[in-house]
Amino acid sequence: MAAPIEDYALVSDLHTGALISRRGSIDWLCLPRFDAPSVFGALLGTEDQGRWLLAPDGEAEVVHRSYRDSTFILQTRWATATGTVLVTEFMPVGDGRASIVRRVQGLSGTVNMRQELEIRFNYGTVLPWMRRDPYPHGERLLAIAGPSALVLRGGNLPVAEDHRHVGRFSVAAGEQVDLELTWYRSHSDAPALTDIDAALESTAAYWEGWASHCQPAPRYESAVQRSLLVLRALTHESTGGIVAAPTTSLPEVAGGERNWDYRYCWLRDAALTLEAMLGHGYADEALQWRNWLLRAVAGDPEDLQIMYAVDGARDLPERILTQFSGYGGAVPVRVGNRAVSQYQADVVGEVMVALAKLRENGVAEDHFSWPLQRALMSFLERHLEDKDHGIWEMRGEPQHFTHSRVMMWAAFDRAATAARTYGLDGPVELWDALRDGLREEILNRGYNPELGSFTQYYGGPEVDAALLQLPQVGFLPYDDERMLGTVARLEKDLLTESGLLLRYATHTGVDGLPTGENPFLACSFWLVEQYAATGRTEEASALMDQLVGYSNELGLLSEEYDPVNNTMAGNFPQAFSHLALVRAADALNNFDGGDRPAEQTSSERPGAYSTSERST
Repeated sequence: MAAPIEDYALVSDLHTGALISRRGSIDWLCLPRFDAPSVFGALLGTEDQGRWLLAPDGEAEVVHRSYRDSTFILQTRWATATGTVLVTEFMPVGDGRASIVRRVQGLSGTVNMRQELEIRFNYGTVLPWMRRDPYPHGERLLAIAGPSALVLRGGNLPVAEDHRHVGRFSVAAGEQVDLELTWYRSHSDAPALTDIDAALESTAAYWEGWASHCQPAPRYESAVQRSLLVLRALTHESTGGIVAAPTTSLPEVAGGERNWDYRYCWLRDAALTLEAMLGHGYADEALQWRNWLLRAVAGDPEDLQIMYAVDGARDLPERILTQFSGYGGAVPVRVGNRAVSQYQADVVGEVMVALAKLRENGVAEDHFSWPLQRALMSFLERHLEDKDHGIWEMRGEPQHFTHSRVMMWAAFDRAATAARTYGLDGPVELWDALRDGLREEILNRGYNPELGSFTQYYGGPEVDAALLQLPQVGFLPYDDERMLGTVARLEKDLLTESGLLLRYATHTGVDGLPTGENPFLACSFWLVEQYAATGRTEEASALMDQLVGYSNELGLLSEEYDPVNNTMAGNFPQAFSHLALVRAADALNNFDGGDRPAEQTSSERPGAYSTSERST
């Protein structure tokens, strides 16, 4: 049985990531990259779907578990009746391999360790052929199935026992045992043994060096730095693609059907991650993402997708894996994502806002990037009147979602501003007209004066937490009466007894899915920003403290949180939650007494709000 989500740690090599439980079991690992089939899949089923356990044999207690400094090197101190050990686990960065290393160091007495290795390729369906094989430095254990292979080296190799391999060894004070599991293509020779000391040193140097460039946040500094590290850990080093999470099908509600595959690169999530990175000194990473974007969306704009594989591949068909019983029994377990074919009108706006931030930070357009943005604007022009599925990827009937229309407004606004400010070519008058027309339409159809709030979609009575993004992109001031009315409706209709904000009311059927879900953490982080921007500083700080408190002891956040059972929910760790944390912390640091942030006070663009509109 899988552990509670909050009991897992992430280790990453910038190509894929493993989840390691407090029990010492690697229950999820896809090799060689985030969106590859799993090798260890016990997270979504049973041990028979693959895992690698390494823990003291018999009764033991985790005395302390943490990352080493600003890294993804996991250190766990175990205590038993006979002694204590330190287990250090990491995935080497920068060596071009897909490996996971587990080092056991004796601290006191003698500790008997146990390992259980169950390798199951292709999402738990393929039992590999395994054999022990001598090599110059001892024996190694090989596992081969079809195109993939794994090699285990170090210590006393486990032996076959009922379709798994089990091993035991003892570690006394001052002794050390290193284990390394490495993936390789089965038609190639097994890679050479890693110099573990050198790999540990270089991996630590990479993470610590990357973290040292982080521009500090006066408040919530450690949470912001860890969140930025998570965003980096979820970025594919070679391509620049940022996955939404390293997992699939961790349920949004216990036993429910809202189980999605998040191991892909959403343009929206990546764009928001770019903004978070830029705000803390990581322009190079933001530029790498822009280049990934250019490659992924290149071609006919009509073929634009909302998400791609980490290498920019487009074919992500959704299918159900019936071999898995689901996390906590939540089925179906899905791989791929049917939302890839949806039209989500907000995505181009998210991208254009992020690329505008790049320009403002001094990154020049090249011969490819601006023509691509012009093509995206032409795409929006052709689909100006189309209904869409919205930011939450509704599986019901398309609507004119107010948030989507505002993000379309933002896209035309940024395009016109870019042309005027930076001398870029484009039909500025047309973009002006389309932006201004959208603004008038949104204020007339997306705002309901009888309800005193904006609505989720045109003509609908409900609100949506995504409406909190309206002032974030400059459509209205945070303290505009219409926004304040919308916030009041959100608090009345979507704020739970725990003080967390739901995305929207699921009982209306607008999403085409069964009712019920836990609060989506990013929405509550947006509420922190709204509170901070309108002078509700005590409420903003209290909510921020509550949300940061939902991180596990390693600083990792899930997609959602179940406040009734005090447990995490949804895919983990979730990029959207971490980038929203960074944004909320920045808001608390930047807002003072309800003032707008400095970056918006000077952005009185044509079509954006003006001072005279602040209360009209």
